[in-house]
Amino acid sequence: MKTEVKKLAKGQVELTVELSLEEYQPFLEQAAKIISQNTKIPGFRPGKANFNLIKAKVGEAEIWQQALERAVQKTLVKALAEQRLMTVGSPKIEVIKLAPGNPVIYKATINLLPNVSLADFSKIKISQNKIEVRQEEIKKSMTDLQKMRSQETLADKKAEAGDKVEIDFETFLDKIPLDQGKNEKFPLVIGEKTFIPGFEEQLIGMAKDETKTFQLKFPENYHQKNLAGRLVDFKVKVNAVYHLDLPKLDDSFAKSLGQFNNLKELEDKIRENLRLEAQDKENRRLEEELLDKSIDQSKFEEIPDILIDSETKKMLEELEHNLAHQGLKFEDYLHHLKKTQADLLLNFVPQAIKRIKSALVIRAVGQNQNIKATEAEIESEVQKILATYAGNSEAEKNISQPAYRDYLKNILTARKVIEYLKSMMIK
Repeated sequence: MKTEVKKLAKGQVELTVELSLEEYQPFLEQAAKIISQNTKIPGFRPGKANFNLIKAKVGEAEIWQQALERAVQKTLVKALAEQRLMTVGSPKIEVIKLAPGNPVIYKATINLLPNVSLADFSKIKISQNKIEVRQEEIKKSMTDLQKMRSQETLADKKAEAGDKVEIDFETFLDKIPLDQGKNEKFPLVIGEKTFIPGFEEQLIGMAKDETKTFQLKFPENYHQKNLAGRLVDFKVKVNAVYHLDLPKLDDSFAKSLGQFNNLKELEDKIRENLRLEAQDKENRRLEEELLDKSIDQSKFEEIPDILIDSETKKMLEELEHNLAHQGLKFEDYLHHLKKTQADLLLNFVPQAIKRIKSALVIRAVGQNQNIKATEAEIESEVQKILATYAGNSEAEKNISQPAYRDYLKNILTARKVIEYLKSMMIK
């Protein structure tokens, strides 16, 4: 078997394979046998007629054509191994020569998994931030718990800071109503600053059935670019005012939550939860920084379009799933952004390339350092996940599949690689 490799643009190569008559003969024999099983030949049971009888019956060209697919499948794998080519996606096959009595020649256009020249990780250093839980954070969490347990009382009075109001409001830009800028029976606690700056303050002093119009400037960094830094008119009607009666923060309050004996235990638990949240946030920051620096200081071959397309589509699926989980429709989301699906895919490209490069770095480090998840680690993870789905037969069946174990193997290996990189880079 002769092979010739020609490098193309955008991470592709063209692999030309030539098979001699002797190399193609076994595939012809297999094709003839398969044809004989489905072709009636007098005096012979299905599959028993010899090659020459089959050739006389269907023609030699038909046998050569039938042999081609199996020949390509077998020999392409061997050719890729010989040339040490790591591919992604399916190759495009073009037959150059297929004629009885001649060598068979075909060409495969292949997308290559890009090679990575890894950075010298010993020279990359990142600093770990000290984890601190401030008393102000604990106090805010305690206050949030208070508000969750507050008692609402309908009040015949003007709204004050700390009151809850139910409002109808409309928004106008240049006297034109904004899309999705109208809300009815909207609940709002004055002082929690959940609206744009200045909105809640405008409600102070308003009573039930009172209407007010006012103008506010949206923040320069507002997420809706058409509103950022613009003056917008609001028309607001107050439907109701509620006084919020907050419970006293004492031992009785802590006991009412069902798992604490006193206020100190509640405060200690909040402190620990905040510490764990801060540690998790810092871990994510460290991982992002070490991958960013690893990518910046590593060198990558050109990434094939097929990889970028696949990653952007995966990101789109993740977005659709997240929106559905929040009870939102993807079509409404696109309408809100004034974008098409194609626009989103294009916007995803830079992040998709970063994700691909991160995966390539992790894969290369794992191979270089012989880092991989063990069978015991995979089995332990499988058992943990099965425990969370106990009684769900469909989930249990899927989790036990070899494909899911392979998925877990990749996840666990990536975690171990990240830990290795942390050990190399964190001061």
